[in-house]
Amino acid sequence: MTDITRTVVSTRVRLARNLEGYPFPSHLHDEKQAKEIIRLVSSGLSRVDGFNQPDEFKLYYMDGISDEEALSLKENHLISPNLVKNRKYSAALINSDKSISIMINEEDHLREQCIVKGLDLRLAYNAMSRIDAKISSSMKFAFDEQFGYLTACPTNLGTGLRASVMFFLPALTINGLMPKVVRSISRLGLTVRGMYGEGSEAEGYMYQISNEVTLGVSEEEILSSVEDVVKKVCALEESERSALREGASALDIRDECMRSYGVLTNCVRLTTGELIKLASNVKLGACLGYINLQDVSLIDDLTVKMRASNITAAAGRRLSPVERDMYRAEFTGKYLKKIIT
Repeated sequence: MTDITRTVVSTRVRLARNLEGYPFPSHLHDEKQAKEIIRLVSSGLSRVDGFNQPDEFKLYYMDGISDEEALSLKENHLISPNLVKNRKYSAALINSDKSISIMINEEDHLREQCIVKGLDLRLAYNAMSRIDAKISSSMKFAFDEQFGYLTACPTNLGTGLRASVMFFLPALTINGLMPKVVRSISRLGLTVRGMYGEGSEAEGYMYQISNEVTLGVSEEEILSSVEDVVKKVCALEESERSALREGASALDIRDECMRSYGVLTNCVRLTTGELIKLASNVKLGACLGYINLQDVSLIDDLTVKMRASNITAAAGRRLSPVERDMYRAEFTGKYLKKIIT
């Protein structure tokens, strides 16, 4: 049986919406109007039901937070790089456990997203749907009977729903099969991107698969099609992992995984790039049975915690690049020794 938990990292559901009567953000050059949109949205979401319980949202004005805090929100996938570029007119609403964020005045007036660990498209969609309904009860979305929800980019017309799944695909990458997988997925109306979405690279064997088509299909059809592809990709990855364990390069793969663990638990300085590369090898070692780690998501948590902005927050002060690399190395070594036996 395919073990999806060792391949799927997280699920994200995003809804694109615009308010009727306001220009799209690309043509929104009136600060007063932009702040009015922020006020309208935030006033209806100070408290709302999230995952079957009351939840509270915190409002972040992009022009009112530091560069480091903005970077931290981006590195934690709570806001997009585009939101940071337009800080004078944009904001974000983020719930208490940081699983739900509402970006205001990004490419569209609203980019509502929910991220959950593992594969659970419907859990994420249901949570997002409740919040979307709450917002629409107090303001009118731009909607057309023929084209559905009107959006800045034509690819989001219709439902405005983007369902994404983040994968860890080391075996398909190492065995050179990702180009073929990408072509096959594209023919099914889905797309493959890097860790931070469109235009980003696949760091540490991490890929994001999402639907391309939102017009002429229902929300259920989108969720089902993405889920079907996810299961097929997971089965392919597991098959290729077996090939890695049994192939001619099995000893080399195991050696690289164990060397990576050795470096991470003994190094004195560690850059972000080195951490991502070496930690992905440790995670691969756990998936192949070389390293005793039951919950591989702990490695994903580590790479997020050790991003530059998160280290600054954890340390409570601004660190020099050398101090940051030393902090990352020390924390990583202790962390791995605690979770790996």
